[in-house]
Parts: sequence; C-alpha cells; structure tokens
Amino acid sequence: MHMHPLLPALVASICVVLVIGALVRRLGQPHVIAYLLVGVVLGPSGLALFEEQSVALVGEFGVILLLFFVGMEVDLGRLITGWRVSVLGTLLQVLLSVAAVAGIGALLGWHAPRIVLVGLAISLSSTALVVTMLRQWREMETVAGQDAVGVLLVQDVALAPMLIVVGLLGGEPPTAAVLVPQLVGGLGVVALVATLVRRKSLHLPLGELLRGDHELQLFGALLLCFLFAWLTGICYLSTALGAFVAGLVVATARETDWIRENLEPYRVLFVAAFFVSVGMLVDLPFLAQEWQAIAALILAALVTNTLITAAILKALGRSWRSSLYVGALLSQIGEFSFVLAAVGKQAHIITDFGYQMVLGVIVGTLLLGPAWIAVWRPLRDAGARSA
Repeated sequence: MHMHPLLPALVASICVVLVIGALVRRLGQPHVIAYLLVGVVLGPSGLALFEEQSVALVGEFGVILLLFFVGMEVDLGRLITGWRVSVLGTLLQVLLSVAAVAGIGALLGWHAPRIVLVGLAISLSSTALVVTMLRQWREMETVAGQDAVGVLLVQDVALAPMLIVVGLLGGEPPTAAVLVPQLVGGLGVVALVATLVRRKSLHLPLGELLRGDHELQLFGALLLCFLFAWLTGICYLSTALGAFVAGLVVATARETDWIRENLEPYRVLFVAAFFVSVGMLVDLPFLAQEWQAIAALILAALVTNTLITAAILKALGRSWRSSLYVGALLSQIGEFSFVLAAVGKQAHIITDFGYQMVLGVIVGTLLLGPAWIAVWRPLRDAGARSA
C-alpha cells in the first residue's frame, strides 16, 4: 500500500507538539510558547521536517481566522468610543519608537532609512499573541483588553502606509496602481464600519437557511471570512483587517454562536501553524554567535515598548496600573514586523546580517513576551470592565 512521504513528518511533528505543549503547560505558560519552540525544533536548524514556506502559508490563514474571531468578540460601539486611545495612542507610539531608535542609531552610525525601518518594525505588536492571551485569560472585555485590541487593529491598518514609507526609503515610490486601490479600500472599510455602528442588527443573506444546516454553516462562515480578507488584500491592505471587518459583520448579525462553534478547531490549528512558522525562522547558529547583542536588544525592546505605551496611555487618561499592563501586553514585536523586515532587506535598507538580527529580536520578544506580561499582570485593574 502506498504511503505518502508527508505522513511520517506529520506524525513526528504532532508528537513534538504534544510533548513540548505538555511541558510548557506544566510551567503555566500559554500554548503560544510551545508552538514557537516546536517551530525551532522542526525548522531548518532542527529536524528540518517541513519547508518554511509551506508552514508559513498555513500560518497566514491562522492570523486571518484569529482576526475574524476578534471581530466577533469586539464591541464596535465601545471600540469607536475609545478611538482616542487606539488612534492617537498608535500614532504617538510609532513616532516615539522611531525617535528612540534614532537615538540608538545616532550612536551606532545608522543611516536614516535603517532608523525608520527598525523604528516602524518595533512599533508593531503581535495581534496573534496578545489576542490569544486575552482570550485565554477572559480579558477581552476589560478596559485594558479593549485598549490593547484597539491599538492592535490600528497598527494593522497602519501597515499599508508603513510599507509605502519603506518603499520610498528604498527608492521605490508607490504607483497609482497601488495607491488608488488602497484609498478605495480604506474608504470602503470606513463606510462599512460606519454603517455597522448605526445599525443595531443585520441579517445575512441565507442566514436562516444556514442556521439549520451545520455543514453549510461551516462553509458559509469560511466564505464570509476569506471573502472580506480577499477584498482587502486586492486593495493592498491587510488581509487580517478584512477578516476583522467580516467578524464585525457577523457580530452585528448576532449569529456568532454557531460560527464560533464550527470554526474554533480550525482557528486553533491555523494559529498554531502561524507560530510554528515563526519559530522555523530562527537560525540557531546565528543566535549562538550573536546571543549577547540579541539578548540586549530583546530586553531593550520589551522595556522601551512597555514604557512608551504606558506613558502614552497615562497621558490619554488611563490609570498607571492599566497603562503599564497594556504597555506590557503590547511590548513584544509582532508578526507584521517580519513583513517590514523582509521588504527592508529587498530594498537593501538592511543587510542579511541586519535581517537576521531583526528576526532574532522579534522571535525573542515573542518567546519572552508572555513571561514579561505575567510580571506586570498583577497591576491590571481586574475589576475594570468596559461599561
């Protein structure tokens, strides 16, 4: 009987997930840490069972599904009410991050494009990690949770102009073929969200028909999620943003129960694949050679991002306790920073060495992020929930 050569690799990888997952959970750490470590073990520096590109492709769908679930759980009215924190907080965070890197870059003799690229990269936090932990701790509805999610969503939107800036720094000005779809797509998203804010309820096409058919419910939910992701993608916007808007539509239609029930296993699988793909990027020989510099940069990133975000939120009226906790939540460097780093490398803004350093710092903050958040978590306003 013929056996597909991928089968032994799947069996081995699932065994690795179970073993590392059990050990990590025994230590009281979230599954995200296990998935990152699994990626290191299965990646080119470990067993090399899978190609990084194939796992990364599956991981991209994990981020899309994750943001779809976030859209279903976020109270749009509360999110709009707190726009000052999410929008102004994100803008100030980006500016202060670039300013902080500029101070370091001046000492190291970096040129302006590299300073801007690194500053933009460290200003982006991990939506996948933060939302996963907030869901696990049941803190999505707290003031801190809503603040963190609001900033993360604005960061996702900001990725498009950031990519334009990096292209300009690399000598590649954006064309009308890119700018026009981005403008149209952005206006379309704003118009749809404004409509959802005004309407108290929404009926999805064929909603009643799908309600009685569990198999069709699954495909209907997937169609809605990936259709919106595709639409924003062809507009050169974040596909995760489209998935989030799809989640808002479903939440307004008040049909989230059956969708969550049917898609939860897929969300777990794809999000796990995303973090495994991140772990596979780790070059262990490079880390062993440059571990001191990378460790110092990881610590600097966690501390700096925490303090910058906390200071901004405090200035916007939040308490110091909540501000520091949200600062810790947003301290790690996110998944979209990989995109900026890759574009910066292609534009020759950073060298291969610089690219590996950036990757090492990003993965390091993701690995240490949950422990860093746990240090600050006792400061959270445990009873403060969104009104």
